[in-house]
Amino acid sequence: MTSESAALVALVGRPNVGKSTLFNRMTRRRDAIVDSTPGVTRDRHYARVKWEERLFILIDTGGIDEGDDTMTGHIRRQALQAIDDADIILFLMDGRQGLIPGDTEIVNLLRRSDKQVFFIVNKIDSPEIEIELLAPFWELGVDQLWPLSADHGYGFRTLMEGLSEHLPESSLSDGLPEGTIRLAFLGRPNVGKSSMINAIIGQERMVVSDIAGTTRDSVDTLLSRDRYNYLLVDTAGIRRKGKTTDKLEKFSILKALGALARCHIALVLIDAEEGITEQDTKVLGYTQDQGRACIILVNKWDLLKGDTRRQKQLMDEIEMATTFISFAPVLKVSALTGQGIKRIFPEIGKMHRQFFARFQTSALNRLLEEAIIRHAPPLYHGRRLKFYYTAQIKTAPPTFAVITNAPGGIHFSYQRYLVNQFRRGLDLDRVPVRLTFKPRSKRQNKG
Repeated sequence: MTSESAALVALVGRPNVGKSTLFNRMTRRRDAIVDSTPGVTRDRHYARVKWEERLFILIDTGGIDEGDDTMTGHIRRQALQAIDDADIILFLMDGRQGLIPGDTEIVNLLRRSDKQVFFIVNKIDSPEIEIELLAPFWELGVDQLWPLSADHGYGFRTLMEGLSEHLPESSLSDGLPEGTIRLAFLGRPNVGKSSMINAIIGQERMVVSDIAGTTRDSVDTLLSRDRYNYLLVDTAGIRRKGKTTDKLEKFSILKALGALARCHIALVLIDAEEGITEQDTKVLGYTQDQGRACIILVNKWDLLKGDTRRQKQLMDEIEMATTFISFAPVLKVSALTGQGIKRIFPEIGKMHRQFFARFQTSALNRLLEEAIIRHAPPLYHGRRLKFYYTAQIKTAPPTFAVITNAPGGIHFSYQRYLVNQFRRGLDLDRVPVRLTFKPRSKRQNKG
């Protein structure tokens, strides 16, 4: 079982310096995966990126606080937040516009931090103009400048190679027992994440030891229960800092993504008294963007004791708000009284088995054939879509490649139908299921 620890890499800079272009170039290397979760966090400004066996969470700070009238103050706050939250900072400047006073102020701020900072001069698209356009930026007195064209790719591989030297390897070097089940506790401030972990530890007869967290602002605890080991990650760093704005809190919550990236199952806590909020659904969306199994814990259920009308109303609200993650179990719990906590570990066991399940190719192809016979695919540009075969390409979550004659012509509704057929036919009722559609190779076409 592989372990993935993810650094948080933040893109910072003035508007129109190319942050989003660089973000897109870094993230387009990922294979496009289709799953059955429409409408999940479509406004995201982050992505989980893997570059030559190095994993990181990339955050584009553009769009976080766009309504600010004072642009210098806006960029300054972004830089301060990045310094506080990120492990590595990519600071972009505009090589065509040249050095401006606002850049100098932010560079001085970043140089005083203890974070790894890459000072990038963008919009340099050839070696012929590199020396000329870089010249003004050497006045900043930084040790290294990184010339780049985010648009055309000049200098991109050099930048990524430099970045990868500061990223943790995806390996088994974290010292955890083999087969450890990794659990991330997420949720809004004050929903009871730490209290829930304490209640779990207190109620179960477990061997407990502290593990140094590899994700900033998370607290890791290793538990041994029966024959199994569990790593519990409390993402306590997700909370409002002083008088920060709501949009900056949105940036702050991204810190949990590093913890989420190295876990198998996310336990998302919802406050029973407050009900499910938009921010709760965003947190749930984060779990699905990263393909994690998920349990929804409705905490503080004891506060609704005897109020059957409110209990039913809350569960109806949760069901309506979580249609995109309808497979996630919902447990009514109380960290204070211990109610429902004994149900958590049996559920984790079932989910973990499904999350890492492997299936024979022959069984998958029978399943695909039966699904097509039951409901034939629609026409695309006047011709029938064909599905040749399927195979499992990874676990965690179970992911399947389907070879077809027109990957781009499959309507979302039919994709969702196939995902549901795989889910039902393979008894994967508790975890995400992903399909990726690929064309036949030219050699296969000739055959």
